Amino acid sequence: MTPQELQSIKSRFGIIGNAPALNYAIQVAAQVAPTDLTVLITGESGSGKESFSKIIHSLSARKHGTFIAINCGAIPEGTIDSELFGHEKGSFTGADAARKGYFEETNHGTIFLDEIGELPLGTQARLLRVLENREFIRVGSSKPQKTDVRVVAATNVNLLQAVERGKFREDLYYRLNTVPIFVPPLRDRGEDVVLLFRKFTADFSERHRIPPIRLTDDARQLLMGYRFPGNIRQLKNIAEQVSILEVEDRTVNAERLARYIPDYQPNTTPSLFRDGQPHADGAFSEREILYKVLFDLRRDVTDLKKLFLEMAQNGGSTGRDIVRENPELFRNVNGEEPHFADTRLLPSPNQGQSGVFPLNHDDQPDVVDITAEPEDDTDSLSLERQEKEMIIKALRKNNNRRKYAAQALGISERTLYRKIKEYGIEEE
Repeated sequence: MTPQELQSIKSRFGIIGNAPALNYAIQVAAQVAPTDLTVLITGESGSGKESFSKIIHSLSARKHGTFIAINCGAIPEGTIDSELFGHEKGSFTGADAARKGYFEETNHGTIFLDEIGELPLGTQARLLRVLENREFIRVGSSKPQKTDVRVVAATNVNLLQAVERGKFREDLYYRLNTVPIFVPPLRDRGEDVVLLFRKFTADFSERHRIPPIRLTDDARQLLMGYRFPGNIRQLKNIAEQVSILEVEDRTVNAERLARYIPDYQPNTTPSLFRDGQPHADGAFSEREILYKVLFDLRRDVTDLKKLFLEMAQNGGSTGRDIVRENPELFRNVNGEEPHFADTRLLPSPNQGQSGVFPLNHDDQPDVVDITAEPEDDTDSLSLERQEKEMIIKALRKNNNRRKYAAQALGISERTLYRKIKEYGIEEE
């Protein structure tokens, strides 16, 4: 795709930005549009996934057919089958007449199923039949009906994890994921944030006939450093707030802009999760998650040190070699090099396991004295406090429901229970 063609698509569908990940997503959407392949669009809430479904429909041979966008999470579980596939008269209480479903209404068109991960398992089985056989059955009927509908789905959750938890059908996932498109979050789009802010404030100013907002350099840097958990929706809200409330001076600096940004924290670390679903509600900062990772890493390293020291004490040549070659890893709390006891009896290298001989000071490098602690506990205690605080925070946020707290922390319920007992945490 040429730059001119790419820019033409952006102008046509109102897409602002030049981030490489965004451009790639647009190119994939344009390339798959002329086909009838099923497309799965992934990305965080508010990142603009619906715009890509419109690109796919408008550039396809179905562009003159019906396009319907459905939010699967907004339809009650008891009525979603009727909404999607229709029902016959008398099929349930209140069904006074037969009704067509969306798949029947959009015949020869495109249906966009947003929040596909919210579909009940029974509805997922019905959808799989549509994708595989191009047919469906109305609620209360036994007669299959044919339909020629292209399905474009979108989700802001990790469907593979949902499959592992038994919340989403594996066969449906692979049927939907024929062509995946990932829409990058706003925080990964660099200067696109400033371009979008300028567009939103210019539109607001034109609509209300007021001077446009201008940002200073430090204000632009602040915008680019914020994580925007609400993505484009949140940015638009901030732009409109600034446009209507900053009436005295239309040139806004970072100090004044920060008033409109909730809980401002610079985006100084890379995103730890993409499709793996970081906490979308901002329950934990990446700094806290990194503390947890470092704590687990330190604990693993400590266990390895103890293992090698035990191997060295028991006469294992591998353990002794590792200790001799890496003495800096086995310093005691005073920072001293590991020393070897001279009062122990060890198997002689030249004798069987029953032969022993006393060591003298010249034959030291055979056994490590592990009576001292291998490392300072100061950092470990600090990390333990961080972990304890994270557990308390997760429990409070989830009203002491351990199942959801464990999911938020990324650990099992059993591990969470053990940690609660280990730290003596009292659940409120």
